[in-house]
Amino acid sequence: MTWRGSTTTKDRIFSCLPYILPLLSAYPFRLFLVRQFPVFGLIYTPLSPLLAIYDIPFASLIIFFALFLGVVRNENINHFIRFNTMQAILLDILLFLCSMLLQILVPALGGANLITQTLFNVVFLGTLVACGYSVVQSILGRYGEIPAISEAAYTQLR
Repeated sequence: MTWRGSTTTKDRIFSCLPYILPLLSAYPFRLFLVRQFPVFGLIYTPLSPLLAIYDIPFASLIIFFALFLGVVRNENINHFIRFNTMQAILLDILLFLCSMLLQILVPALGGANLITQTLFNVVFLGTLVACGYSVVQSILGRYGEIPAISEAAYTQLR
């Protein structure tokens, strides 16, 4: 679905903000790519104050519940903002699952070899692309459709 009512400029801006959450969660996955291409490290320069907050124990969990209960479940907030918030939360959950899986796989694969580096790079670049695409679509006032994740986000909002 690409259009459901009109969106104001304020709605478009607020719908972009939740995508900071998956970008912060993808921070540990940047390690190998930033060594080869330091320009990717510049992405986190404006987010460095938020990274400090995100490192506080249970901060990510508190942010998750605040967004889910305060935005996604609040029917008074525009559907466009709620959808983008839910989609960002689902991306964040996917990143959490990837990090858990990689904590098991990395020792089994023998540390920082080519396979490990490739997995980290794919997760990091996939997150950047998904967030970038969603932010651009939000700025244009469209629903950013990410396969499977968007469907799950719509399901949560019905």
